[in-house]
Amino acid sequence: MSSLIYRERPASGGVPEGLLVLHHGRGADENDLLPLADVFDPRRRLHVVTPRAPLQLPGSPGYHWYLVPRVGYPDSSTFHAAYRALAELHDELWERTGVSSQQTVLGGFSMGTVMSYSLGLGGDRPAPAGVLAFSGFIPTVDGWQPELAAGARAFIAHGRRDPVIAVEFARRARDQLEAAELEVEYHESDAGHHIDPAHVPAAISWLQSTLAPSRD
Repeated sequence: MSSLIYRERPASGGVPEGLLVLHHGRGADENDLLPLADVFDPRRRLHVVTPRAPLQLPGSPGYHWYLVPRVGYPDSSTFHAAYRALAELHDELWERTGVSSQQTVLGGFSMGTVMSYSLGLGGDRPAPAGVLAFSGFIPTVDGWQPELAAGARAFIAHGRRDPVIAVEFARRARDQLEAAELEVEYHESDAGHHIDPAHVPAAISWLQSTLAPSRD
């Protein structure tokens, strides 16, 4: 059983057409991205889950998925602990909801995007339908390598004025995924380190097409 605390917004009608797991950024918690459930899925056809990261650092607000010795290069020990905890949670959600990994999108913001890429591209994990990546990066970390033959499509959005995670990380992720012939929808704007509202309509359309019943 996963040790992670999380919140849920069930689909209307009781039988979800898909699963959306949103992983928050550094210093936030399980409540941070929950309001996006009704934004991204206004018809409430998806079961949406927002986990809380396992680390709470002294003197730092909110919760964290891993320690950050350098942007782009997570601390190996804390990264792998979070990876295992999320893997357990995702497995439990698939079993409990009856929704398969192929009808799941892993999404997030900042550090949560890093975890979404990691679980979505991890060679030891079932490939999801897609990864919804806001302001993050594909990590470089000991003991983990992306499996780019997994087949997950990706939606990437990033701000060119992001002072926390430079836009070059998003461009690098796009190039890496496209080189592996994965389907990527890429968006940039002049935003800083936040989810730009201008990218939301495109994200909604991408999510609807990614988790459309015809993709089952």
